[in-house]
Amino acid sequence: MCRLGSSRAFCRLCAVLVIWMACVPAAEAQRRRTPRAAKAAAKTPDGKPALFRSKNFLIHTDLPAKDAKDLLRRLEKMVVLIGKYWGRRNPRPIECWVVKDLRNWPDATVRQFDPAAVERIRSGAGVTLSAVLRRGAQFRATARVYAVAEGNVVMHEAVHAFCSHTFGTTGPVWYSEGMAEMGSYWKENDPAVNCDKLVARYLRESKPKQLTEIVDPDQKTGDSWQNYAWRWALCHLLANNPNYAARFRPLGLGMLTRRPGYSFERVYGSMAKEINFEYQFFLAHLEPGFRVDLCGWDWKAKYRQPIGPAAVSSTIEAGKGWQPSRLLVKAGKTYEYSAAGTWSLSKKGRPLTADGDLAGNGKLVGILFDDYKLGKPFELGSYGKFTAPSDGQLLLRCQCKWTELADGKGKVLVKIKFHDKGRPLPKPKIDNPPVPKATQKNSGR
Repeated sequence: MCRLGSSRAFCRLCAVLVIWMACVPAAEAQRRRTPRAAKAAAKTPDGKPALFRSKNFLIHTDLPAKDAKDLLRRLEKMVVLIGKYWGRRNPRPIECWVVKDLRNWPDATVRQFDPAAVERIRSGAGVTLSAVLRRGAQFRATARVYAVAEGNVVMHEAVHAFCSHTFGTTGPVWYSEGMAEMGSYWKENDPAVNCDKLVARYLRESKPKQLTEIVDPDQKTGDSWQNYAWRWALCHLLANNPNYAARFRPLGLGMLTRRPGYSFERVYGSMAKEINFEYQFFLAHLEPGFRVDLCGWDWKAKYRQPIGPAAVSSTIEAGKGWQPSRLLVKAGKTYEYSAAGTWSLSKKGRPLTADGDLAGNGKLVGILFDDYKLGKPFELGSYGKFTAPSDGQLLLRCQCKWTELADGKGKVLVKIKFHDKGRPLPKPKIDNPPVPKATQKNSGR
């Protein structure tokens, strides 16, 4: 083994020192800052920085001791979650400088900060500075985090530091920043959207970006909080949607370990149209609480037109998004349907038929899908007929708020046939008739 103290040995190592900055843009940190927090910072200029330790972190901060210990608990919980996801352990403590107010720090200490760190902190953001020493496939990395104390900035940067320590890189920009945002939002055993409401509203109301633009390899980190939002949304979709999750983790590990052949294009190229459709759908309905794992599109479902008087059958669950009826409809054709069974909108909710309550909650609704485009939803119910407005695949669901899908229980059996062929479908038996919305709310059941 060569000693690093020898200049010749050091040259033979062919080591590369890599320093990069993985930061939360100033605009994002400023957006997360509340007036109350700003006033509190201005009133505590005499706070003294102190060192707080935990298993995986060393934190230098001017936060009050109670807040600093709470931050350590959140960071430790997060590092366990991301460690389980990537199948890695953080090899050494991550050192962080978390600043509530620079006026609380001695000038001599601030002068020791990297200039880039000072700039980011003054602009209300954060930065991770990592040094990586490589020898072939072996490496040793040291990452330092500098961040303001507001919002999830420290959590975001800690994900970058974890990746630097365990992989020697954070991956391409789209993955690096998207996963850092995911890490800062992650909750154990909870795949629901947990991002800032302003981020969700921005994504929902903006013109969607193309996937090729989001995963462009020439992107630079630290560009804007808006671009961070697009990257997070794509990573969240791919990590949680059952159609893509099985490929996403190996893709990430492949990029982080620099294995050849691992790129978004190679792994997901054949699924580009499907991903683009589901990404657009996700963005259109995005808000805290939305579950992409319950809204995954069933791309393998087979659809057909009814044969003679025979009916096409499907089982529709209350706790999922759009589901295949397996019926392929023709524009102008009239169909009759019957939906037997009951479902409820919550664990303690009273059973409802597919007619729902008087406000329409819990009603069976349909939508047509054709050439990766959706029509407008239309109401059905437990029994009746409808005329198809266009050609397409018919999908069905229980009408409820998209953020409350996980609360839905039960299912109904739906049968659909041509209206003018054979005997009419029998009306479903109603054992538990729908009750008014107000009655349900007050029943406590």
